[in-house]
Amino acid sequence: MKTFICGAAALALLATAAVAETAAPAAGVFIKSQTADEYLAKDHFIGAKVKGPDGKIIGDIEDLIITDGNTVVGIVMGTGGFLGMAEKKIGVQLSALKFEEAAGELSVTLAEATKEALDAAPAYERAQPKKSLWNRAKEKALELKDKTAATTNDAVEKAKPALEEAKQKAAEAYEKVKEAATPAYEKAKEAVQGAVDAAKPADTPAPAAPEAPATPAPATP
Repeated sequence: MKTFICGAAALALLATAAVAETAAPAAGVFIKSQTADEYLAKDHFIGAKVKGPDGKIIGDIEDLIITDGNTVVGIVMGTGGFLGMAEKKIGVQLSALKFEEAAGELSVTLAEATKEALDAAPAYERAQPKKSLWNRAKEKALELKDKTAATTNDAVEKAKPALEEAKQKAAEAYEKVKEAATPAYEKAKEAVQGAVDAAKPADTPAPAAPEAPATPAPATP
């Protein structure tokens, strides 16, 4: 008995370990939260204003330039409307920018950003064309399709127990109604049959055939 209990306990521990191993996420894959020395590009980088040496805004960061090794080497800065300049996108080396943060606000400075230097700077050229509206719409449609399919499948799976329970209850209710209605139906059937029988006219006896007239006896001479 003791051996059996120990064996059962060991199996339970193994099963628990297997479940835990299956449920636990793989190490080194997911990031739970942001640390104090990390920042999100969309919060502090993309859209940040870039200032010149005199502290005036000369542009804003519109995108990051990243190598195939996932290293940020520069930014794409839009200069439209600043310093009276026309819209132009300029690529800037990350090392040329000075980043400072105070009171949760990021300050980006480009010391070499005089109006003359910005006018002379070449417009940033893309090696690959920008995604067209058609490609973006197609990607969005695929995303919505996947989300809808996942949501629908999840809803169906969650609804299955309720559907089965409803089907079972409906079948039970039908049987109860059928069982309760059967005697009433039979009584009604008998009553109708009795009424039909009562309405039938009584059998009238067939009229008797008329008697043949008597034949007079012949006269005796």
